[in-house]
Amino acid sequence: MYEKKHELPLPRRLFLRRVLLHGLVAAGLLLASLGIGMAGYETLEHLPWRDAFLNSAMLLGGMGPVDPPRTDAGKVFAGLYALYAGLVFLLGVGLVLTPVFHRLLHKFHWDHEGA
Repeated sequence: MYEKKHELPLPRRLFLRRVLLHGLVAAGLLLASLGIGMAGYETLEHLPWRDAFLNSAMLLGGMGPVDPPRTDAGKVFAGLYALYAGLVFLLGVGLVLTPVFHRLLHKFHWDHEGA
């Protein structure tokens, strides 16, 4: 997937394309996670979609829910979703920054004599 140590770094245009693709994957993960959260809040807490969106988005953004859960199932869901949202945040940051870190490391370790 990525160029090897002895290969030239990607040209800037292809690198930016790689960063864009990683960003799109991270955005897809975020949207899917938002959908999961909205479905859970609508089903278990009987919140309208706007409130379910707000609670899900706030948890994914690291702020916490706006409406405190009222049902036992909603409380369990909110706790599990909060843990999941933390992992999604870390995965999203990792997905977006991976090509940048790879390029930096590749430039430092590129074997100039072998090219």
